[in-house]
Amino acid sequence: MLYPETFWRIPGPRNAIYLTFDDGPIPEVTPWVLDLLDRYGIKATFFCVGDNVVKHREIYDEILRRGHRTGNHTMNHIQGLHYSPRAYTRNVELADRHIQSILFRPPHGHMMPSQVKILQRKYRIIMWDVVTRDYSKKVTKEEVFENVKRYVRNGSIIVFHDSLKAERNLRYALPLSIEWMMEQGYEFALL
Repeated sequence: MLYPETFWRIPGPRNAIYLTFDDGPIPEVTPWVLDLLDRYGIKATFFCVGDNVVKHREIYDEILRRGHRTGNHTMNHIQGLHYSPRAYTRNVELADRHIQSILFRPPHGHMMPSQVKILQRKYRIIMWDVVTRDYSKKVTKEEVFENVKRYVRNGSIIVFHDSLKAERNLRYALPLSIEWMMEQGYEFALL
């Protein structure tokens, strides 16, 4: 598996799954996600872009106030493959000043092995085994829901996005996905 020192799935004795959101916080989507999670009594992990945290600190604080976890998703949503290890880790550390979490997820899942080696000294690097593709214009909202149903299993780390790009698909697929996963007997756990 690519990057074996990272977490792609966390299987355990119970039927637990890990719901995660990338790219926020933003005022157009994140508060809606928080209200929906409250309605179902679910906690999730939000991998936040540092620049969005700076712009929308009150929403970031609300994520934490409601009992969710946060993780670092770089300061500027940069892909590791386009940056030197030093420049990339500097961007992650800049975001850490605002996020202060031991959890890290690379945007697009792209990193060089040298970046992984440096970052794993300080962070638990969380990847995923279910990417909903809610951000894609080529995927319908129904297909996003089908991706969840097709790939979720015990220990799955599921990625949705609290972003403008994903909003249309997210608003349709997230409630249906939560209800379906609950019907299947999955427990929602925090990373």
